Amino acid sequence: MIALGPQACQTLDLALKHEWLETNGLGGFSSSTITGLNTRRYHGLLTAATKPPVGRILLLSKLEETLIVDGQRYDLSANQYPGAVHPQGFRYLTNFRLNPFPVFTYRCGSAQLEKRVFMAHGENTTVIEYECSQPCELELRPLIAFRDFHSTAHENTALNSSVYLEPGRATIQPYPDLPALHLAHDADAIETAGHWYRNFEFAEEQARGLDFREDLFQPFTLRFKSRTAAVIASTEVHAAADATHLKRNEIDRRAQLQGGPLAQAADQFIVNRGPLKTVIAGYHWFSDWGRDTMIALPGLTLSTGRHDVARQILQAFAEAVDQGMLPNRFPDSGETAEYNTVDATLWFFEAARAYLEATHDKEFVTAALLPKMAEIMDWHVRGTRYNIHVDPGDGLLHCGQPGVQLTWMDAKVGDWVVTPRQGKPVEIQALWYNALCIMEVLTANKTYQQMAVRASGSFNSKFWNVDANCLYDVVDGEHRDPAIRPNQIFAVSLPYSMLDPARARAVADKVQQELLTPMGLRTLAKADPQYRGKYEGGVLQRDGAYHQGTVWPWLIGPFLRAYLKIYPDSKEQARQWLDPLLDFAQSQGLGQLPEIADGDFPHAPKGCIAQAWSIAEVLRASGIMS
Repeated sequence: MIALGPQACQTLDLALKHEWLETNGLGGFSSSTITGLNTRRYHGLLTAATKPPVGRILLLSKLEETLIVDGQRYDLSANQYPGAVHPQGFRYLTNFRLNPFPVFTYRCGSAQLEKRVFMAHGENTTVIEYECSQPCELELRPLIAFRDFHSTAHENTALNSSVYLEPGRATIQPYPDLPALHLAHDADAIETAGHWYRNFEFAEEQARGLDFREDLFQPFTLRFKSRTAAVIASTEVHAAADATHLKRNEIDRRAQLQGGPLAQAADQFIVNRGPLKTVIAGYHWFSDWGRDTMIALPGLTLSTGRHDVARQILQAFAEAVDQGMLPNRFPDSGETAEYNTVDATLWFFEAARAYLEATHDKEFVTAALLPKMAEIMDWHVRGTRYNIHVDPGDGLLHCGQPGVQLTWMDAKVGDWVVTPRQGKPVEIQALWYNALCIMEVLTANKTYQQMAVRASGSFNSKFWNVDANCLYDVVDGEHRDPAIRPNQIFAVSLPYSMLDPARARAVADKVQQELLTPMGLRTLAKADPQYRGKYEGGVLQRDGAYHQGTVWPWLIGPFLRAYLKIYPDSKEQARQWLDPLLDFAQSQGLGQLPEIADGDFPHAPKGCIAQAWSIAEVLRASGIMS
């Protein structure tokens, strides 16, 4: 259980750094700060995935809550308006805990009110329950948005304010092209007068240089005169009495997850794509990305004993292979996949190898994956999209063309590719060699072995930077990029390595000395002229820093695997490097780990509040040291 006391809850600046997250296995979610003050356009009680795992629509933003005890009114909500926070219900918030879902405790005069929020797995459904320690009244005023979760809502005359009332349920459908929202309730009375609330401000969006103001509509007010109250906000029809059943089901489901607290976090990223499974790369704004999914798969599924899920994910992406490439992204709008990645496809081989090692399910790998893997190899030898091909001169994998970003360092603003890395990036060669060795093991085909031997010889002759005693980041013809980046660690951490022990040790030591922080690895050494220590500002400034010094927590996994390969007796040191991330998940992260952090101290978390490969790699690293 994660718990925060009065100081963390009632100090607004501190409280706003704590964001909770509930998910539903479809791509939908519920999220806010512990105060209920929404600081992001993505915050809301119900964001529904209308085309799982995408098509996400923020339906219910929040409930404005007023508790009435002994005739005294206590407004429990909090909102940021221009120049003011109103009301200031966080002053009554005495405790927040995850047990296993968000629970809020308020002290209002002589009364204590407990609120619980959770999502029902497999449904676009959020349940909000209230329980007071003594007789009271409660007023709830729903504020609806009904808009794409990337945008903001504004007052308009097209909104249909009609409320369809049935016993114990109110239904609204403000716009004909969006789903209806059903609010099941056990209120004693309902008033249907509608009002606009104007000029909510989202501080996090303002800091990111994006649209940060919104108007929300209140279609009705619910009034309760009991010590308990329940509201079920859903795209499906429920009765308020279903809340107890839904809660019990969700408690039981989560109790069955293996792997401790981090397994609860891992579960939030595993979602449906049709009849199979996929991985949401991060919350709040990512969909399922091929690269992120393949990297995260071992940690999210194999480390938690969810082998069936791993199998479904591998099958789903194998079916999407086209011209020897895995899709990089399934976009929110439409179902046409994007194939602009070189590394996602190579990570597919490593994910398949890890699955086979964990399950010994050779039948599935041979029947469902190996034909696709052989097809991928053929395409890479003869060439596929974006000039991805094996260089016949040295056996290494070339990729890229002007204006296209293909590696995981993929920031692009307009026509500016921040880190183009065209040619032969170091981690691509490491992944290519690893894939060749995997194929040789699976097929006993000596051609793959011969290709691997040739690639290894070329790699060692072309990529070793004698002056820096580590690997170049990119080799492109005669150009060799000496930037100290974390990409070289994969030449050590992957199961099959081209480096001898001395060079592997030098790489691990260099990465530790130049890039290691308590939150993960920097993407560029601080001494580099291109280093950017803060991830802040508008889109141009943030994307310019994304891979130019910004820390990525997920990189701690490959670093620790590499380090323990070289120094197998150093588990205690490795634990000390991992502990800050575990501590973050148990405190500020409320069970989750962020996408990135500033390169400069104190390495403040930035980007998405919950990132799949961050959790996955910390899970794997924890398993190594258990």
